[in-house]
Amino acid sequence: QVQLVESGGGLVQAGGSLRLSCAASGSIFSINAMGWYRQAPGKQRELVAAITSGGSTNYADSVKGRFTISRDNAKNTVYLQMNSLKPEDTAVYYCNAVALLGARVDYWGQGTQVTVSS
Repeated sequence: QVQLVESGGGLVQAGGSLRLSCAASGSIFSINAMGWYRQAPGKQRELVAAITSGGSTNYADSVKGRFTISRDNAKNTVYLQMNSLKPEDTAVYYCNAVALLGARVDYWGQGTQVTVSS
């Protein structure tokens, strides 16, 4: 089992910045990749950014150039630096960890609210 604890959400004005953190514990040796998803009211959950154990990153087109995902392996923590925030970035952000244990297993954090005011 993997446990994920997120922090860093909040309210910010458009153009501002926030940094989300996700600390992993438990069977972290099984984690292949970690990422951030978001879900706005009435919309499906979508991938925002992901980073593999090898450091490769992937971003949604809507956040490229504004968001940066990074990881601190010593702290078992993944970060999402969000700059130039827009009202459409408002959503609940969820940390995700993917383990490959014969089959893919997804673990999720509890979610943290990000609200961007115009």
